[in-house]
Amino acid sequence: MKYKLSDDTWDKNEFSAIQEVLDSNMFSMGKRVAKYETEFAEKFGVKYPLMVSSGSAANLLAAAGLVYSGRLNKGDEVIVPAVSWSTTYFPLYQMGLKLRFVDIDRNTLNIDTDKLASAITDSTRMICLVNLLGNPNEFEKIAEICSQKNIIIMEDNCESLGAKYNGKQAGTFGLVGTFSTFYSHHLCTMEGGMVVTNDEELYHYMLCVRAHGWTRNLPKDSAIYKKSENAFYESFNFIVPGFNLRPLEVEGAAGSEQLKKMDGIIAQRRENAKYFREKIKRFKDIRIQEEIGESSWFGFAVILDGALKGKRDEIVKALSDAEIEVRPIVAGNFTRNSVIKYLDYTIAGELTASDDIHDNGFFIGNHSKNNFAEIDYFVEVFENFIKNI
Repeated sequence: MKYKLSDDTWDKNEFSAIQEVLDSNMFSMGKRVAKYETEFAEKFGVKYPLMVSSGSAANLLAAAGLVYSGRLNKGDEVIVPAVSWSTTYFPLYQMGLKLRFVDIDRNTLNIDTDKLASAITDSTRMICLVNLLGNPNEFEKIAEICSQKNIIIMEDNCESLGAKYNGKQAGTFGLVGTFSTFYSHHLCTMEGGMVVTNDEELYHYMLCVRAHGWTRNLPKDSAIYKKSENAFYESFNFIVPGFNLRPLEVEGAAGSEQLKKMDGIIAQRRENAKYFREKIKRFKDIRIQEEIGESSWFGFAVILDGALKGKRDEIVKALSDAEIEVRPIVAGNFTRNSVIKYLDYTIAGELTASDDIHDNGFFIGNHSKNNFAEIDYFVEVFENFIKNI
């Protein structure tokens, strides 16, 4: 491909760190994962981090922790934006929660805060916010809505690591927040994710859930369970229905090296976005994502408008033929995916903006290195397409 969705940020430092793990002959979750968790917590200003095997696993762990800790009960209603990745929704459903889909804002691509306020019902116990494609939500406005009704905020920040709102890291505004470090994301551990919270009790529940539901990883003074002095018994003692969501030591080692590069990566992505926004101004019949706070620009969303509306398939083919990698804007309007028949859900009002994204939106990649040349190439191909229609 001449313009890929993502680029490779690994160098000899990641490979050297991984080689140390291989030489140690200790591969499952251990001291290198713990070191990365501590470094991550310091970087993001949170108390309790848990590394997991993926961003999807992070959402599952967060949802399970909320239910088993009693913050939520099965059957409770959770408001979600209608545009996001599948594993924003699946863990909530899998933990017995009822989804309520709300439309997105046509410009920011995050949840429409006006529609959010009117979508809340007597059954609403949580809002799962998604910071889409690097863009933070309007946290002040949403926090005010939630505080009035004692509603929990969970933050899916898997696409937006490094984004900030009023100087505070996205992913740290809610009771619990999740991150992804999959290959194509801001930081890369190949597979991997992180859950963060400042709530110690919730953290302890998630420590159990992450590894089988056992007590082994709990501190002795945990408020959720008093461990006995019998280490043999506590090695296989289970108190909640858990999973195995543990990461590998090689992922923790790579994460520590990646975290050192984070500030430079985010700064470059923002520079690329500035260049992209300037170059794209020449096209009158498209919209791009409107930034809230400081986006970390996962990618560049393009929504076709005016004379280009309805021509997405033709444009995607032209871009693909030119070796430009292109994707839907996450999963479009998720309620139009056939998997929806398995979920317990309601829809609040019309999903007009989500449908527009579904039918007329796509995104191209942003890189962690300078990709001005690739942006220029996209503009050239896009311009030639328009001239020929």
